[in-house]
Amino acid sequence: MTSRAMTLAGLFLLLLTPGTGGSQVPGTDGAGDHGGPHGLDGHGANATNKAFPVLSFDYKHVQMPFEISLWVLLASLMKLGFHLIPRLSSIVPESCLLIVVGLLVGGLIRVVGEDPPILGSQLFFLCLLPPIILDAGYFLPIRPFTENVGTILMFAVVGTLWNAFFVGGLLYGVCQLEGTHLGRVDLMACLLFGSIISAVDPVAVLAVFEEIHINELLHILVFGESLLNDAVTVVLYHLFEEFAAAGGVTIKDVFLGIVCFLVVALGGILVGAIYGVLAAFTSRFTSHTRVIEPLFVFLYSYMAYLSAEVFHLSGIMALIACGAVMRPYVEANISHKSHTTIKYFLKMWSSVSETLIFIFLGVSTVAGQHHWNWTFVICTVILCLVARVLGVVGLTFMINKFRIVKLTTKDQFIIAYGGLRGAIAFSLGYLLDKVHFPMRDMFLTAIITVIFFTVFVQGMTIRPLVDLLAVKKKQETKRSINEEIHTQFLDHLLTGIEDICGHYGHHHWKDKLNRFNKKYVKKCLIAGERSKEPQLIAFYHKMEMKQAIELVESGVTPAPPNIQPKKPTERALPQLSKSREEEIRKILRTNLQKTRQRLRSYNRHTLVADPYEDGWNDMFLKRRRVMELGKKISELNNYLTVPAPAPDSPTMARARLASDPQAWSIKPKSDSIPTIQVDLASPQSPDSVNMVDEFNKPSKPTEAEEEEGLMMKAPSSSADQKERKRDKEDGVEQQRLARCLSDPGPSAEDDEDEPFLP
Repeated sequence: MTSRAMTLAGLFLLLLTPGTGGSQVPGTDGAGDHGGPHGLDGHGANATNKAFPVLSFDYKHVQMPFEISLWVLLASLMKLGFHLIPRLSSIVPESCLLIVVGLLVGGLIRVVGEDPPILGSQLFFLCLLPPIILDAGYFLPIRPFTENVGTILMFAVVGTLWNAFFVGGLLYGVCQLEGTHLGRVDLMACLLFGSIISAVDPVAVLAVFEEIHINELLHILVFGESLLNDAVTVVLYHLFEEFAAAGGVTIKDVFLGIVCFLVVALGGILVGAIYGVLAAFTSRFTSHTRVIEPLFVFLYSYMAYLSAEVFHLSGIMALIACGAVMRPYVEANISHKSHTTIKYFLKMWSSVSETLIFIFLGVSTVAGQHHWNWTFVICTVILCLVARVLGVVGLTFMINKFRIVKLTTKDQFIIAYGGLRGAIAFSLGYLLDKVHFPMRDMFLTAIITVIFFTVFVQGMTIRPLVDLLAVKKKQETKRSINEEIHTQFLDHLLTGIEDICGHYGHHHWKDKLNRFNKKYVKKCLIAGERSKEPQLIAFYHKMEMKQAIELVESGVTPAPPNIQPKKPTERALPQLSKSREEEIRKILRTNLQKTRQRLRSYNRHTLVADPYEDGWNDMFLKRRRVMELGKKISELNNYLTVPAPAPDSPTMARARLASDPQAWSIKPKSDSIPTIQVDLASPQSPDSVNMVDEFNKPSKPTEAEEEEGLMMKAPSSSADQKERKRDKEDGVEQQRLARCLSDPGPSAEDDEDEPFLP
């Protein structure tokens, strides 16, 4: 299949190329005297008696397709041999080995006496580059790309501009030094060279980063930069080329250059999106002719690239936009076999193109004319490294202020070290006109040196550095339904939070786009019921199909499902009437908050002060202080009471009663004070004393007794008890407060276990 396709491509190029024998009939000379297949002349008569040739040789008839097939075969064999030696592949990147093979092949062709072929710009930009970019754009991870698109644009636009002007300006200063013999190189030529050499090459990045299996964040940052800086490179290239031819620059030219950049970038995206929509719409009607489904994908993508190149727009951005737009709709319409065909044909096509590019770089190095200038070449390599490091560090410092996941120092080192140059820079340098740029050969020599330095030195050392710095690598994990459910749940949750806060951020606009896609676009571009299928169900069908294919390929026969008859449901849900549904909807509509309305964004710096806020705060503070004071007083009342008097011996108690009976006849103001009443007529009589038996009291005293301590009470009448109770109610709180302020409370050393009287 590959050989036949490449042969047809070679024949097509042969017919388009003038002077290659396409106008002559095979097997004839210019006069056309041997035009018939049987040696007949124009009159149909037998002109000669020459014997019928059994075997003939006509290499020129098949020279171009034969050579193309040989190059493709050589590239495939080199790739096969490279992966058959795992030890070699773990040390040397594949791109380095292919360049070495190209150098050897070019040297052999030069030894034979032939001129080696050179990687022409038309061959590179129209035949070899589109398959690589289409493969990258069609299988581009959309979610990581959109989440980091701001960082990618900063590196691609601002970083490329910084590299171009930094390298070009300093090289112009180097060329003006005496002794460098570079006085003929003017400022515009240096800036043009800086714009060519500053762009990161997607082919080289893919070739190196896919081998070291770097984590997804770093891969998408460097690879996304290499894809999106094409617009900046194209604009700067044509801009400085025109300025160099005109010989002067005005403010109007600078303004037009900025507008040209926007037109090239946005125009390329628009062209790619239009062709992507056309491809998706065409795939809606291919259900009866599945065999041509992959062809529409390839043709529409290539037409998008060529249409962008017609208007000097960014063909790379057109291919990326076309592949990213068409993929979700095309995969919903085409069959699984067509999807497999597209996947493997793109991988095969891009792999062959990548191999041919690196081989042709080696061959072109041997075949091209070089002008070596040590000062210019060494300064170019050093300035490219310095500009890359300074640009990444400076841009990361600004980007980290707005990123949630910050880029660490290790990440910055890998991003700066992964800025590889490749065949795009060589092809742009090859396009320069030698009349306007007499130092074109020196520019090509410097470009090839930078390419070899980045691919060989940086490409070979980046793997050990990643292992040494312990940079996180890509984890090969299969997506599951659980992960998809949680991802969608978090998306909806963050969208709701943004709506509540009134902040219309990334998730809000993503939700708007998904709603528009589901409501309008899917119905037009996806055929059948799959346009109404939820995303989670579609993902489940995809995972189910993938699992079934893996089971078939592994040779494991899946167990038949355990089919059981459905049991009737025991409890059916109640059916609501239309009026009841309308009533519920009306209640929800009137009572629930409409989250989609325009809300004021919350910001602590722009809050309006409430005029009554200070008054309310003072009132709440006073109330809180009063409550705390009352709580402290209640806690003090639990234990700060008048302690019981120290127990006396029975002899001392009788002596005190006999000596001064009047001291115990005073009416107490409260029953909380220990009292005793003695009959004055007979103070010595034991009947007049109310004996309190402390041993016969309950073992566990009540809470009031614990607070008041031990007391001795005399018998009293009912009137006295009522009066005492009234006095207690009136003055108990004042007495307790006075005691709290005058007495520190009971001592922990007091012993109240002994009886008051014997």
